[in-house]
Amino acid sequence: MLRSIDPATGRELATFPEADESAIETALTKAWDVRHGWRDGGVAMRASLMRSVAGVLRADKSRYAALATVEMGKPIVEAEAEVEKCAWTANWFAENAERLLADEAVESTATESYVRFQPLGVILAVMPWNFPFWQAFRAGLPALSAGNVMLLKHSSNVPQSALAIEEVFREAGVPEGVFQTLLIGSAAVERLLADHRVAGVTLTGSDKAGSLVAEAAGKALKKTVLELGGSDPFIVLADADVGAAATVACRARNQNNGQSCIAAKRFIVEEKVADEFEQRFVSAVAALKVGNPMDRANQVGPLARADLVEDLERQVDESVRMGARPLTGGKRIPGDGYYFEPTVLAGVRPEMPAYHEETFGPVAAVIRVKDEEDALRVANDTEYGLGSNIWTADVERAKRLAERVEAGLVFINGMVASDARLPFGGVKRSGYGRELSAYGIKEFTNIQTVWVGPAR
Repeated sequence: MLRSIDPATGRELATFPEADESAIETALTKAWDVRHGWRDGGVAMRASLMRSVAGVLRADKSRYAALATVEMGKPIVEAEAEVEKCAWTANWFAENAERLLADEAVESTATESYVRFQPLGVILAVMPWNFPFWQAFRAGLPALSAGNVMLLKHSSNVPQSALAIEEVFREAGVPEGVFQTLLIGSAAVERLLADHRVAGVTLTGSDKAGSLVAEAAGKALKKTVLELGGSDPFIVLADADVGAAATVACRARNQNNGQSCIAAKRFIVEEKVADEFEQRFVSAVAALKVGNPMDRANQVGPLARADLVEDLERQVDESVRMGARPLTGGKRIPGDGYYFEPTVLAGVRPEMPAYHEETFGPVAAVIRVKDEEDALRVANDTEYGLGSNIWTADVERAKRLAERVEAGLVFINGMVASDARLPFGGVKRSGYGRELSAYGIKEFTNIQTVWVGPAR
């Protein structure tokens, strides 16, 4: 049974039975049967339907945003922005898919040779709860635009959002079977990957989940794209605009209640400006309004589940016992719901959980360094490599440093964000493969070489 629980109150909203074997088989059969029609309909047909998807999202944005808020606790203003981002991205792929998927001519010994991009078929999307709409659309829009069909296995705590996403595609006129939501638990994923009708899997989630899915996909020789955890460094050098950096740092750490893979987590600050940065950063974090996420005045809502509060509390308490100093916050908020105080920890060292673990909640670790080389060392001293920030007045200096940062994304003097026009993904235990952009739309394609003779 899948349970939808309001994290602002801890009360159960609805329950849904898991799909049984018969339902899974029916969905697989539908996807398999419709794949050629979807592929052969052409890019223009698919683009027209992606525009319709954007229209459906915008027409009912308030309802979809409210679903995201009541199921995982994100502030309603952020939820509305999330739905709008899905719509914008649908339109972007509608406008650009034909160009991105066009055959590419290549000079060779042939009379003519070119590369074309053919969809692989049925793609399984295993998605998380933290951006219940965006994560699914981020993975789905490029794959569908390329001519694949998709089965969505969403996180078990957002079943209402999962069903609403299928509804969006259905109301947009996308043919039955092209996009289907399966209300299943994690145990069913391996069974799906073993089925010959599933050609690949895209997963966003923890590195542990990614390892398990990659293992199952590897046994079946299925293509994978994995976007996993992050412990993103936010480097502030001595010549940076410290006020601007601190303002963005507050938002970068606490967006989505601190529950984002690309949220800045480790704030690596050059000693010369560390006092000023801490003062400004703590002032901004302490001023955040925490409470019911449906109230537009509140900037931080609850964590999505009770166990997430417990894990974050453990990470903070262990770090404090080992010598970290809470400059603000540091504790769960008593009462109904799964709330945790926005927190800044100073004096964080490598042996502490706040340094080497991914903190998935509103907890920031400030780490002082002596110079840019020390900052770079600390930034790369992590198993993860998703996003990163560099703040400095010298952009050319930042570009040189960016070449040495072990991360899929480097944002200079700005907050890390996903954008349909740019590739999104990481390295190390943050996964592999790319979503969005020209790179993401080709991940689940057969990159086919066509050679026409005779040889020249």
